Amino acid sequence: MNALLGLLVTFVPNALERDHGVVLGPLPALWVTLAVFLHSVGMLGLYDSVVWWDHLTHTFSAGVVAGAAYAVVHAVDLHTDAIYLPSPFVGVLLVVVTLGFGVLWETAEFVARDLATLLGFRPVLVVYGVEDAIVDLAYDALGGLLVAWFGTARLDRISREIEGRLQGR
Repeated sequence: MNALLGLLVTFVPNALERDHGVVLGPLPALWVTLAVFLHSVGMLGLYDSVVWWDHLTHTFSAGVVAGAAYAVVHAVDLHTDAIYLPSPFVGVLLVVVTLGFGVLWETAEFVARDLATLLGFRPVLVVYGVEDAIVDLAYDALGGLLVAWFGTARLDRISREIEGRLQGR
């Protein structure tokens, strides 16, 4: 199930280009694919044997979420004069959005585990407890912060592509 979900995520950059004309370029596609690859390799045992593997994958995945959030938020900001989003606000917004997605993911892990157990199945996702979820969220925040500090300049072109689609170009 995890591998299938990961595989579907790797199709998103191509689908955006093919279906909506938003050209992401090779770096975002590589970023998404690398995040999925790291998660998939982790499922082979690295999550259990390498202490920092989970931190690495959460940071990478959170960076993907923050990058997507920035591209969309900045495109809307460019599209309309009715909204003005100062850079510090956008940075905070990226971290908050990334944490929001992280909370949804952690909740889904707990629910999936409990639901599988309730139905008599072996849980697909391993849940290590609330403390681990808090640490995961800290690394999600780090991914959001890294994009806010270093990634927004690299994502500006993508925001302009999305803004062009909003204009109907």
